[in-house]
Amino acid sequence: MTMDRSIGGSVTAPRIKIIEIDAFERDIRLRLPFRFGAATLEKAPQAFLRVSVEDEEGRSAIGAAAEMMVPKWFDKNPAFTPAQNVDQLRASIRAAAAASLEASHPTTLFTAARVNEIETVRRLPGNPLAASFGPSLIARAALDAFCRLAGISFFEAVRRNLIGIGGHMLPGDIDADAASAVLADLRPAGSISARHTIGLLDPITEGDIVRPVDDGLPQSLEAVIARYGNRWFKIKLSGAIDADLDRLTRIAVVLDRVPDYRVTVDGNEQFGAAEELAALLARIDAVPGLARLRAAIAFVEQPFSREITMETPLGDLAARLPFLIDESDDGDGAFARARRLGYTGVSSKTCKGIYRSLMKAIRIRTGSVPELFLSGEDLTCQAGLAVQQDLALVSLLGLSHVERNGHHYVAGMQGASPAEKARFAAAHPDLYEQTADGPLLSIRNGRIAIGSLEAIGYASGALPDFESMEPLS
Repeated sequence: MTMDRSIGGSVTAPRIKIIEIDAFERDIRLRLPFRFGAATLEKAPQAFLRVSVEDEEGRSAIGAAAEMMVPKWFDKNPAFTPAQNVDQLRASIRAAAAASLEASHPTTLFTAARVNEIETVRRLPGNPLAASFGPSLIARAALDAFCRLAGISFFEAVRRNLIGIGGHMLPGDIDADAASAVLADLRPAGSISARHTIGLLDPITEGDIVRPVDDGLPQSLEAVIARYGNRWFKIKLSGAIDADLDRLTRIAVVLDRVPDYRVTVDGNEQFGAAEELAALLARIDAVPGLARLRAAIAFVEQPFSREITMETPLGDLAARLPFLIDESDDGDGAFARARRLGYTGVSSKTCKGIYRSLMKAIRIRTGSVPELFLSGEDLTCQAGLAVQQDLALVSLLGLSHVERNGHHYVAGMQGASPAEKARFAAAHPDLYEQTADGPLLSIRNGRIAIGSLEAIGYASGALPDFESMEPLS
């Protein structure tokens, strides 16, 4: 396998070319409605990509990636319907596939991904977050194919920098040798804590359940804790102070039964000004029953809309709690701009691109500001490729907990054929528990065992049943 020596130091990286891309989708219906911000999600299609790569010796292999096409997150413009939002993501996949297949010369995985993202954003101007969706999927599937071709795991490919982080596509503030040193020092863990999402419509107690689902899985926060033993939680806020305060009080009654719990708080762009959030925090501080929950807050995520975030300094709020950007993290320079406003955290999400997550980790580990942090957030990653590739990434990044919500709002590998379910269950017996309906994500004592993700390929010992899917609409 020919190596590219252009990335600095002693690091070498193979060069590959993407030769074929096929896109598919499956309709997914949620078992519970998921309310985040102003949107309520009840169904959405999941995109699947099958990508074939070829090395300079003419050898080829196939890899895959998957991600839910969630409306009203990538673009919250009320002028667009949910169906139009999904079409934006389909357009991103098409544009990214076209740009990838136009590449005439083999190159490193990192360079291919960076060039593809830049070109796709250029072709689909206006919303870089939505435009980056397709490139993120292609980058994952191409990496999966490369790992299968090389007979190595995702962890080995990254730690040896066979992905090729370096060269002319590396941002000027990152040193290539320092980047390779950081990657070599990464160590995945054997398990990770699952941070349970408490959506705005989720019942807190069993008595809150209005429409029982009766599928054997928990609906209320009480039942979630009883079944999974979570110690980390993510609480969605609505931006309506009285309603948020009442809901937080009811949540605290349940969480205060849990020893040593921690929470993160997600504003989902719902606060119109720093003063509104400051008012909520002041009200929280004034309620004795919220004292333990307030002390348990690890950080606050994306309180303001992306339209005003970069124009809204946190001011005194930054001294009270750590703050993280998520939706405003729409490009390579977003975190640096947010830091000047008082933010110290940024999210890792596979839908934004695995190389962007890796570069964030490199910047944080090589920087001089110890308060900076990276957090793993979920966009309803589904059982199978999506959740496995995200879990592998955040574990390698050294994160001790990650938001997981796909298993709560969707039961198992919905839409997969029996053969596909059987393949994934057999390949990852630590990750899934087997039921009559197929594998379910296994969470025990609040943790997910992920040792089997160190398989040949990108965190999956199995591939989806593409023949059972519909072509991308």
